[in-house]
Amino acid sequence: MHLEKRKVKDKIKYFLAHSYREGKKVHKLRKYLGQDLSSKKLDERKIIAEKLILEEIHKFDIIKDPLQISFSKEEISEIRALEKKIPLKISHLSEKDWKNFSKLFTYNTNAIEGSTINKREVNNLLSEDKWPDKSKEDIAETYGVAKAIRYVRTTKEHISLKLIKKIHKLVFQNSKNFAGKFRKKGEDVVILSADGTVVDEGAPYSRITHLLNSLVTWYHQNKKLYPGLVLAAMIHNQFENIHPFADGNGRVGRILLNNILLKHNLPPINIDLKNRSQYYFSIREYSKNNNLKPTLDLFMKEYNSLKKQLSKK
Repeated sequence: MHLEKRKVKDKIKYFLAHSYREGKKVHKLRKYLGQDLSSKKLDERKIIAEKLILEEIHKFDIIKDPLQISFSKEEISEIRALEKKIPLKISHLSEKDWKNFSKLFTYNTNAIEGSTINKREVNNLLSEDKWPDKSKEDIAETYGVAKAIRYVRTTKEHISLKLIKKIHKLVFQNSKNFAGKFRKKGEDVVILSADGTVVDEGAPYSRITHLLNSLVTWYHQNKKLYPGLVLAAMIHNQFENIHPFADGNGRVGRILLNNILLKHNLPPINIDLKNRSQYYFSIREYSKNNNLKPTLDLFMKEYNSLKKQLSKK
């Protein structure tokens, strides 16, 4: 890191600057320290700025080893045993079950993001092609989510940048002009919960491709090391942390989550609207404390709920 000075009229402004490389890109971060500072004040602010720069660089880094950060080897073994206790088996899901799951998932995943289409209207749309008196965007995204769920049932691909863009395009191709395209310069995002609380901030647009490539690499290097539940939680939470699209990240992340589960022979998960606060809490715990346990607790809660909901249909 180095100090930069800029003379503006009769004032001298100070900045702490740092350049670093990610893949083929060189990034430069700069923090404003103040103007006409004494040596003592300058040194004090340099220390604070250096810490802020390092935090910004590492904020979006993926967990390198959940065995060291979140779980012990014994806990990993317990999670493998827990997977066997999931009250659903993917091989036991009939086509009727899948249709019912698709309706449940489509309603809840869109409702979490503010869709006004209710459960009955989702059922009428997907079963009878009967349109409610709601916005064309909400209607298009109802069809889009259901189409994306059908797609991940058949694709053999686990995760890639191409797949991530494909899912986004399937969901939003008839509602957003940026469907299937990552954020551009100037399109930085803040993730808010329903009550306006900041859940997280997406990565700077310039880091999106590198961070997603790192996540994809991590997954393929570790997909045989960890249980499917841990892999799905990691992929989902880190994807939400990066937030690569201008909009639609929540829905893409939850569909991607289900794709990872399916590829590890685990049944899909529906994040229920009523559990939205717990869901956001689990994302914050991962982002702030590298803690995956709240996410896994939510997964098991949702599996038990899904079993009951499908049995009623």
